[in-house]
Amino acid sequence: MKIVIPGGTGHLGRVLGRALAGQGHEVVVLTRREVRPEPGVRHVRWDGRAAGPWTVELDGSDVVLNLAGRSVNCRYTPANLREMRNSRVDSARVVGSAIARAVRPPRVWLQMSTATIYAHTSGPPNDETTGVLGGGEPDVPAYWAYSVDIAKAWEDEQRLAETPHTRKVALRTAMVMSPEPGGAFAMLLHLARLGLGGPVAGGAQYLSWIHDGDLVRAIEFLIGHDELSGPVNLAAPEPLPYAGFLRILRTAAGVPVGLPATKWMAEIGAFVLRSDTELLLKSRRVVPGKLLTAGFEFRFPEWPAAAEDLVHQSRHAPSPLT
Repeated sequence: MKIVIPGGTGHLGRVLGRALAGQGHEVVVLTRREVRPEPGVRHVRWDGRAAGPWTVELDGSDVVLNLAGRSVNCRYTPANLREMRNSRVDSARVVGSAIARAVRPPRVWLQMSTATIYAHTSGPPNDETTGVLGGGEPDVPAYWAYSVDIAKAWEDEQRLAETPHTRKVALRTAMVMSPEPGGAFAMLLHLARLGLGGPVAGGAQYLSWIHDGDLVRAIEFLIGHDELSGPVNLAAPEPLPYAGFLRILRTAAGVPVGLPATKWMAEIGAFVLRSDTELLLKSRRVVPGKLLTAGFEFRFPEWPAAAEDLVHQSRHAPSPLT
């Protein structure tokens, strides 16, 4: 298959592009900057905002996997929030327009989204059918609604695109755990090894996650299952409170103690790291209803085995993802 990945030079793009190219697919990454060549991956320039010569890559392709969007790992300043929204909405709009104009449109458009679209909760888990979307929860910082609004606008842009010959899937993705440098797992493991991997603000908030190998396999599953469309949760079926998640990570890493952090300590740490505490404090309890119903089998449904595997990979040469 020919798979076009707009915005495929970030953390997830490297994981997915390398895995898909390794399986023999033709992978074309659309990028705004010059990047180092990767085996089996061809890079084509685009700006993520307007049509250009890159549109010929979509015409006749099999799959478009749009990952474009400014990283959420930043301070939530007005300028950054605006760029987070515009980079997502603009790229989805221009990809949708290119698909609509294609003589031979791709058969499926997978659009990155986020599990953050769901409400902050420690109650029943959110699946695609019964899940409650966020934005109006009591007793949470009002600015958390910006992330939800961005996610809704992102999905709306894909949903409203006139692409009658192309199936559309919105990938509501949980935190991806990968030994690839620059990702969430690498940061959490580093903090754990420094003795800082204790619960944050009590640690009762839920963390939804997915092993990167299962992410790749879920993407392949979605490509091959024409009956699946609309929002799909990409998350392991066993989310768990942050305190338990970090305790299991410390065990896998052989670190006996993790110092806890209060809310104000997390705020200081986020400021120093130029990030935002929403990434740590929002309770994301998300489960993969559609994938499980369709018969997808996770290789790492529970965190202890996933943590052991990821720590092992971080210590040795990475093993194949699939």
